[in-house]
Amino acid sequence: MAEYTIEFDKEACIGCGACVSMCDSNWEMADMKAKPKKTTISEKELECNKQAEDICPVKCIKIKEK
Repeated sequence: MAEYTIEFDKEACIGCGACVSMCDSNWEMADMKAKPKKTTISEKELECNKQAEDICPVKCIKIKEK
């Protein structure tokens, strides 16, 4: 089973919460910005994290296969 890494640019995050609304199993709000609960995810966790990446208006989430 493949593993993926989430690269998140906290400085670029505008705190809109779209990623949290798409994938609250791995995204949360902290200090007025979003953050991933974990940055290494499995293939089972990929779908909602990809939705979070796609919906981000400033494109500060990047998911790459390990």
